[in-house]
Amino acid sequence: MKATDAAYAVLVEAGQPLSVADITRLIMAKGLWNTQGKTPDQTISAALSTDLNKHGMQSRFIRTGKATYGLNSVPKSSQEPMSELLLKQEFVSEDKPKNLSFTDAAEYILHRFANQQPMHYQEITNKALDMQLVSTKGLTPAATMYAQIITEIERKKKRGDQPRFLMLGKGYVGLTAWENQSLAGQIETHNQNVHQKLLQRLLEMPADEFEKLIALLLAAIGFEDVTVTPYSGDKGIDVKAILVVGESIRTRMAVQVKKWKYNIQSPIVQQVRGSLNTHEQGLIITTSDFSKGAYEEANKPNKIPVALMNGEQLVDLLIENNIGITRTNYDLIELSEEDG
Repeated sequence: MKATDAAYAVLVEAGQPLSVADITRLIMAKGLWNTQGKTPDQTISAALSTDLNKHGMQSRFIRTGKATYGLNSVPKSSQEPMSELLLKQEFVSEDKPKNLSFTDAAEYILHRFANQQPMHYQEITNKALDMQLVSTKGLTPAATMYAQIITEIERKKKRGDQPRFLMLGKGYVGLTAWENQSLAGQIETHNQNVHQKLLQRLLEMPADEFEKLIALLLAAIGFEDVTVTPYSGDKGIDVKAILVVGESIRTRMAVQVKKWKYNIQSPIVQQVRGSLNTHEQGLIITTSDFSKGAYEEANKPNKIPVALMNGEQLVDLLIENNIGITRTNYDLIELSEEDG
């Protein structure tokens, strides 16, 4: 199945616009399309953008927001649950996905086999291993599965996103999509609005304040010796820092920040690479996104790599680290689990 056809199937099932990240995640989880590339979301984004540019108003897709797409029209066939159509057409054994992450494999198993009933993480793991959805040399794959599901749930909550999994006690796992989403949907809509407002606030910030905010974020996510460079003579580098991994790996990073509304092109990546000192690596952070050529240039073999962080990733990290937002918690009461 082509990338655009896979995206179309996912959007039909969702019944609403989705971000490129969510479209890609669902495509991979359902095994609709496989790629050997390291950035499948960028491939999906490029495919959707190309389809829109090529077909215009006749495209099956519409762009509803930044890195967000919906359907130009909903097919009549969508009256039949798309999950059933996919099971009929795509989820045959020889087309099952391979080399999934533990969490994507869990979503695939729950979507296909659970019949909207919780499954124990051990059962999910056994099924994923039997189907060769995941590849691991670890001695405790079930513990890895459980830990990664928990970690993803907590990270999604920190970012203000709706988790795809529910922990239902005693090791049982379900999908959020199974539940009545009236309350969760309202929370998700509110949080997405805050995402957009935070991005707009970044675009309206003076350049020097934006650079200081990036320095604050880098310090929050583990960089040390973070310094905003003087405006003159910085060769286009705005922030310098040291990325520390563990206690022994220290990588000097030169960061350029771009408070732009339009995509970064490959010459900017080349400029940053040319500004690096010996033993430095580059990072470009933007409020917009990067062109396909910029991604290709950043990952060219036999050249110093330049890491890229787009606006969506930037906002996610700011929210995850409580920068520019406040959190409001409410108590939601539920019946306690019955013993036995």
